Amino acid sequence: MRLLIVEDERRLALSLARGLTAEGFTVDVVHDGAEGLHRAVEEEYDLIVLDVMLPGMNGYRVCSALRAVGDETPILMLTAKDGEYDEAEGLDTGADDYVTKPFSYVVLRARIRALLRRRTRGGAPVITIGDLTVEPDAQRVLRAGEEIVLTAREFAVLEHLALHAEQVVSKREILEHVWDSAYRGDPNVVEVHISALRRKLDIPYGRRSIVTVRGAGYRLTAGG
Repeated sequence: MRLLIVEDERRLALSLARGLTAEGFTVDVVHDGAEGLHRAVEEEYDLIVLDVMLPGMNGYRVCSALRAVGDETPILMLTAKDGEYDEAEGLDTGADDYVTKPFSYVVLRARIRALLRRRTRGGAPVITIGDLTVEPDAQRVLRAGEEIVLTAREFAVLEHLALHAEQVVSKREILEHVWDSAYRGDPNVVEVHISALRRKLDIPYGRRSIVTVRGAGYRLTAGG
């Protein structure tokens, strides 16, 4: 799942990003409303965490602008304000939920997961490719009924391949969806994680389910 945090309190934004990244989310962070709107329109996110009091363009206006162009990405609004009228204004502009600062990270995380489950009608569906099972909500992977332990990043790469099973997924696409947009490291990091997945998912079971398509990317297949 890819999240966008639009928050001008940099320490708070960094803290949220670190926590959510550690749990397997891919997180982009921006610090003003105009940039947040631009990023939300130009790129694809599963959920947006949006502060109300932002420089340049406040969160209400950002939310309203996104809804005006038909963007239905779930929006969780953050604000230092309180009171039912402020909450009503946020919800009236199209926000899906509302959290008042200061808040518990545990509560925020639960609200985020609830919104994501709501979007997928009760939870992300279990994905089955041959004898490989990927359970996004539980962050669990099984091969032939046996659970396999993956790192958060390995799981994110596998989940993206599983969501596009039998299709070719480019290295660039994996980088964009699994690493954040600020990543400027070696793109071969994708190959490292693909190799790790093969060592855990394929080799011990005599499978070849993650196929390299030369010059194009990778394909997860049931017939390997």
